[in-house]
Amino acid sequence: MSDAHRWNVRFASDDYVFGKTPNFFLTQQVHLLPTGSNILSVADGEGRNGVWLATQGHHVTAVDIAETGLAKARRLAEEYGVDIDLQQIDLASWTWPTDCFDAVIAIFIQFADPDFRTRIFTGMQQATKPGRLILLQGYRPEQITYGTGGPSASENLYTETMLREAFSGWTIEHLRSHDSVIDADFFCDGVDGSQRHRDVPR
Repeated sequence: MSDAHRWNVRFASDDYVFGKTPNFFLTQQVHLLPTGSNILSVADGEGRNGVWLATQGHHVTAVDIAETGLAKARRLAEEYGVDIDLQQIDLASWTWPTDCFDAVIAIFIQFADPDFRTRIFTGMQQATKPGRLILLQGYRPEQITYGTGGPSASENLYTETMLREAFSGWTIEHLRSHDSVIDADFFCDGVDGSQRHRDVPR
């Protein structure tokens, strides 16, 4: 089964699989983004994060592989009365833009194995303007023991050491490993961070 088919099936229901509420980490970090920022939301799914960013006054490009997810994101944007640039993109073959965005957002994109992840992280860094920001959140390997979501492949998960190495040329403003209770029955073992592009010549 292709990635596109799998995610199209996942998002095919009328319900929003991950809800309409934006990611909590994102809402806590949005103060780092000046109003009117140009933002790329990677693998934005059904639009909960990209649409919310648009409601905060940002110009959002949201990319995802699934047509069904993008259709729901479009409906969500209409519901909230905001404009958002939705693009169907396969990150495995996408030519990433260069120095285009004030911020790149990637929330739980752990469908990517280590080689694919390296290409995605490189693309995210390429797409971010000098001096600007990447916001990233994902599960740690310990999440597998909870059995409450996230990938089953431990190599797809994040550690602080891995993220420091992946963004070694960047100023890391925030990097935190944590356990969180999402609701009464859901535990999350995650790591999140914000990295600022060093303002240096390429």
